[in-house]
Amino acid sequence: MNFHLRWLLPLAALLVLGLAWLGPVDRLADEQSDAGLKRALATFAAARVLNGVISVAQGTEVAVEPAGVGVTFAPGQVLDPVNDLVEQFSSLMLTASVSFGVQKALVFIGGHWAVSAVLSLLMLGWLGWRLFGSSAPPGMLGRMVLLLILVRFAVPMVALGSDAAFRLFLADRYAASQAALTLSTTEVGALGRTQPPAPTQETVGERMSCWWNETTENFDVSERLEAVKDAAARATEHIVELIVIFLLQTLIVPTALMWGLWRAGIALMSPRASAFPQITQTGSA
Repeated sequence: MNFHLRWLLPLAALLVLGLAWLGPVDRLADEQSDAGLKRALATFAAARVLNGVISVAQGTEVAVEPAGVGVTFAPGQVLDPVNDLVEQFSSLMLTASVSFGVQKALVFIGGHWAVSAVLSLLMLGWLGWRLFGSSAPPGMLGRMVLLLILVRFAVPMVALGSDAAFRLFLADRYAASQAALTLSTTEVGALGRTQPPAPTQETVGERMSCWWNETTENFDVSERLEAVKDAAARATEHIVELIVIFLLQTLIVPTALMWGLWRAGIALMSPRASAFPQITQTGSA
């Protein structure tokens, strides 16, 4: 057992230090954080566009004059609840964007050469003491090494794990909801164009044609209003779907992964775990 430990410990230490100095995990984590940030910003932009379109639609007045009797109403007022939801949704997307930005910053801080240098000194000191010392290294030294390993690799590993969960379970749902949200924005925007421009024709035939078009358009208002209501309802469904997706990727999954790493670190730093190599060494002697 002692013979195997003499080979496994240096190999494990070289692997950890190689990952710390070369930074392949950091580069992958930074790329995935960039991709998440772009998705969050794209969704935030779509939410702001939808908010603007709904605000315009809410101020739209439609004049219905089918038989010379004028009635004016503002169908966009039915979009008030949706507009409130969209405003809250855009705030959440801004928060998600900030979360990805903080994640990128933490990956950069953890990958700084000073962190790797301190980790290298402590790990080489612990390894030398473990292999060549007359007694076992202090438990505090081993706990400091494990703590620095967590500081160095926890955020990149959480970023990669969160992105893997997104690609496996959430990517298709995100693409469908994002596309549907953009389509709903286009449909709701049609409400702001329900009233045709004032005619400028001079001839009698052109005036008669314009009157017929306006009358047909006015009879179509209720159908178009129902279409806008349906589009707003679909937008609400996909907004809720996107909220769930980003909450999972930026809060729930990272928190679960960080908790798992923290519990694993505590288990490794416990006196019973740190005493295991000493027992095997004593037994082999």
